[in-house]
Amino acid sequence: MPDALDEKNRLIQATRAKLDPLFEQVRRVIIGQRELLDRLMLGLLTGGHMLLEGVPGLAKTLAVRTLAQGLHLSFQRIQFTPDLLPADVIGTQIYNPRSGDFSIKKGPIFANFVLADEINRAPAKVQSALLEAMQEKQVTIGDHTYALEQPFLVLATQNPIEQEGTYPLPEAQVDRFMLKLQLTYPSKEEELAILNRMALIEPDVSVQPVLSAAEIFELRKTIDAIYIDDKVKKYIVELVHATRRPKDFGLNLESFIQYGASPRATIFLTRGAKAQAFLEGRSYVTPQDVKTIGYDVLRHRVTITYEAEAEEMTSEHLLRKIFDSVKVP
Repeated sequence: MPDALDEKNRLIQATRAKLDPLFEQVRRVIIGQRELLDRLMLGLLTGGHMLLEGVPGLAKTLAVRTLAQGLHLSFQRIQFTPDLLPADVIGTQIYNPRSGDFSIKKGPIFANFVLADEINRAPAKVQSALLEAMQEKQVTIGDHTYALEQPFLVLATQNPIEQEGTYPLPEAQVDRFMLKLQLTYPSKEEELAILNRMALIEPDVSVQPVLSAAEIFELRKTIDAIYIDDKVKKYIVELVHATRRPKDFGLNLESFIQYGASPRATIFLTRGAKAQAFLEGRSYVTPQDVKTIGYDVLRHRVTITYEAEAEEMTSEHLLRKIFDSVKVP
């Protein structure tokens, strides 16, 4: 049995090595931000949309664009602004007066890799234009529905909502993002390396595409085959239920949680844990894999109450208590 497990791990590690050229290409531009790069890869491998939050200047847009350049996939960047319209995102019908017919002008959403830059700079009606695309991987324009190219991935950046000119995202849309990452400032050593590489007026950095759509689908098949024990599945379900009914787990947090995580969180936690195991070269999922990606999957799905805000408690604080209380198998 140990020999069989070792053989499976060797196969996973050999497949995982196919990602190394992509990591190398991205690191030619992005310095540090190891967790960000790992999560970008995880989102790519699982088909999970991602929301990156941080103050301006932390390379959110640069990281997404660099990853897209390392792939043999189509890429579109949409700059969200207060005057943007839903048609500017998904497309619209154009009337031809000569023929009397309507033709379809497809929007930038029709790409494999879509960067929704500063998504919370646009009002809710524009943000909601992405709902159907993110969940159903299709877009309806007029009377017709159009399937989007596969793989399809939305990576959105947003500034903290306390900043000027921002609109909070609708809850339904936030829940469609598999991961929400909160970026912080680099260390002094990393910032010095950034200075040395990027302070030139025209930095000499180029990225070559190294991974195709077919290879991504093969990697996803490998991740689907990674083993997850029933005990770990139960652990995932209990973590999600603890965000809804904390009293059942001995936690007095109900006055701080307005809404807990949806069943979509259970699915995304499972997919993310499998992908985390794959990135670490293992053929099976451990509870630590669930913990590693747990905060990124759950932080935007736990809605806190005004009482929690008054106590200066965030969803991060509540999740820490939940992870500490739910029994690990």
